[in-house]
Amino acid sequence: MQKLSKDAARRVKGARVVGLGSGSTVAHIVREMANLPNKGSLEFVPTSLQIKLEAVKIALRIADESRIPDIDIVFDGADQIDGEFNMIKGGGGALLREKILISAAKKVIIVADESKFVKSFNRSVPIEVHPMARSLVHKKLTEFGGKSALRTLDKGYPFVTENGNVILDTTFASIPDPKKKEAELKSIAGVLEVGLFTRRADVYYKAKVDGTFEAITF
Repeated sequence: MQKLSKDAARRVKGARVVGLGSGSTVAHIVREMANLPNKGSLEFVPTSLQIKLEAVKIALRIADESRIPDIDIVFDGADQIDGEFNMIKGGGGALLREKILISAAKKVIIVADESKFVKSFNRSVPIEVHPMARSLVHKKLTEFGGKSALRTLDKGYPFVTENGNVILDTTFASIPDPKKKEAELKSIAGVLEVGLFTRRADVYYKAKVDGTFEAITF
């Protein structure tokens, strides 16, 4: 992962504002940022407290939300990537913030283990929902052919996002058109964001079990 992280971090060249997604793969890249000769001139916008703490630990300069429209490049992971390079994200619960950064960024870099690359999606889609709308959204998702379950913590308490919302992990028999499904789900009142990401990234890093990696560029 160190070689991959170093290769990914070099793509910051020429950027001024950097978006940071969430998860362990992004944490590796953030640590590599400590070695950038120009790190003092960069501003970073993290999506989660976990990544913010990693960035602060190595003295990266944290920017406020007003800099989001100016993001030059964003680094993030993925839970699954299908054959058309659509993604499912949100396993860590930061899908709303991640989608905001990805939609704003001029360039998107995705890093994932090779096991995350699949022909078609076969896992649940995280859906961030306002707590007041949980029952309504659950009913609507059932009408749309989905089987949803409230994400909970180990002791049974509901998982609450950093935005104060809950997540319904929802399984569909198939998703032949992710962009259409994303729009359909977002039309439900109370749905804040959907873990279907249909913007194609500029680079996908595929990390292999033997420590090597492949960079797929568009």
